[in-house]
Amino acid sequence: MAKPLYRLQRFLRRAQLFLLFLGVAYIMAGSVLLLQRANLVVTQRGATSPPLSSLPSLPSPPWALGMPPVRVGGYGGRSSQIMSRGQGYKPGSPLDDRTGTRWLMSRNLEIRHLRRRWFHSLMTEKDMSQVERSTPRRNVPQKGSYMGCFLDNSKERALRGSVSTDFRKMTSTLCQDTCSASGYQFAGLEYGSECYCGNHITSLRVRDEECNLDCKGEKGSPCGGVGRLSVFTVEDVLPGQRRYRNVRYRGCFREPENSSSTSLVHVLQPNLTSQSCIEACINKEFPLAMLRSPDCFCGYATPDFTLHEPAEEEHCSQSNTTEEEHCSQSNTTEASLPSTLQGFYQVYQTPVQDSRCTERKFLPEKSSSLVALSSFPGAGNTWVRHLIELATGYYTGSYYFDGTLYNRGFKGEKDYWKSGRTICVKTHESGRREIEMYDSVILLIRSPYRSLMAEFNRKCAGHLGYASDQHWKTKEWPEFVGSYASWWASHVLDWLRFGRRVLVVHFEELQTALVPKLRSITSFLNATVTEDRLLCAESNQDGHFKRSGARQPTFDPFTPDMRGLIDGLIRAVDQALRDSNHTGLPLEYLPR
Repeated sequence: MAKPLYRLQRFLRRAQLFLLFLGVAYIMAGSVLLLQRANLVVTQRGATSPPLSSLPSLPSPPWALGMPPVRVGGYGGRSSQIMSRGQGYKPGSPLDDRTGTRWLMSRNLEIRHLRRRWFHSLMTEKDMSQVERSTPRRNVPQKGSYMGCFLDNSKERALRGSVSTDFRKMTSTLCQDTCSASGYQFAGLEYGSECYCGNHITSLRVRDEECNLDCKGEKGSPCGGVGRLSVFTVEDVLPGQRRYRNVRYRGCFREPENSSSTSLVHVLQPNLTSQSCIEACINKEFPLAMLRSPDCFCGYATPDFTLHEPAEEEHCSQSNTTEEEHCSQSNTTEASLPSTLQGFYQVYQTPVQDSRCTERKFLPEKSSSLVALSSFPGAGNTWVRHLIELATGYYTGSYYFDGTLYNRGFKGEKDYWKSGRTICVKTHESGRREIEMYDSVILLIRSPYRSLMAEFNRKCAGHLGYASDQHWKTKEWPEFVGSYASWWASHVLDWLRFGRRVLVVHFEELQTALVPKLRSITSFLNATVTEDRLLCAESNQDGHFKRSGARQPTFDPFTPDMRGLIDGLIRAVDQALRDSNHTGLPLEYLPR
């Protein structure tokens, strides 16, 4: 009796496994049938359409490729410990929540665009026409006249004047206002975010449908396409009635010995005035207007005409015209032109951007050397990045991600910091482990008084704003100084101690002697740079992140206790620099 029962139990166990196998097979077969049916429907719908292009693959995040994740929040390393010991740092503060969410939103937007492109590739022309009829392009009123869609590429620009970028808020009106303020007649938009200005269109017109990208800040408004430029005319203003906000009198300069090497363009004008000469040079897209009565010349700064050695003003103005009078003359229609001695020029900086150094790109080959551009926050790191990009023509990267900087044209901001595609990498880190990840460093140092105020302005009012008097009077300011002042010192000391190859650059010296200091930086980066490009960088040195004016609080925000702390740190850093065979801090840093 036991033997039949045992056989029955064994049969039932096998039957359970068999039934389970049948169930799984049934589910899999049903799934295959559903997939085949869906594929048949898609094939039928796309029978009259061209074959599908392969779906572009999404870039993998660094950690999916076996790389360490990019740090987005906080500064990390020893600097975080310094801040946490101070009174001003609290976990969960805005410092800890950088722009990670913004980055994820932008990645999700890219995925949605890819899905939309894939969906449209499955639709027939009839379906596409139905979608276009259901979602018509909005007719956005334009400020200027639309000229059409034109070819454009990096080697042969349709408009060869100034260039600006805003990946978030670019509109046709913003671009036209920018070009109008700089004295240009045409404004062109490309890729939905890039604005080009010029007085002459130098490329062929194509079908308007090829400018199929909307502006980032204005849906429904044409903003060019890939290699296509949507061109507008700016508001017409009669000659002599234009007002330029950026005309600047550079001074009186001696005529170069070899005038032909400076490539000056002679402009013949009856009844010459400073205003008419400036307008003539703007129309010809030159950044410099030079007057030598009764002649007007236009051109660029060159190695033979650097504008670094001004002459006595009396050589250019026998009527003792002051610089303020020169500036007012450039904004009046019938300004009289003071007589100048032969061999001297009155030089004006026009609003036209020097276009000899505006093109930038990633490194053509991956660099095997990782160079840091390290500074304490508020020391001018963004400004120096701007200068390096102008001088070398290559993008700079960042250890962090700042959406504001990326939106305004720092394309290397979004690149992985170890990619090797950027010429140097911004960082504020100062821990030993972080420092030893770099092969060399450009160590940027600025007066702690100015750095602390600049960083506090940024924290309170953004990259271009100023903290109000009310901010300076709150308890947040002394807490900020108490925690950040020691970080200023430890940042320099750690890089001097653990950095492998260090170039020290003082912010104030870069301001006063930009070209020689920038030349030493590019040499340190092993970048081949022409003298013309360095002079172009000097001409365009302000960039988009310079705070307007020099607004300061109405009272001294530094108390005696704060000054005692900061002065002691200055002495320690100065001594450490000298002990490391570097030049000490500028005299203006040192306490008196």
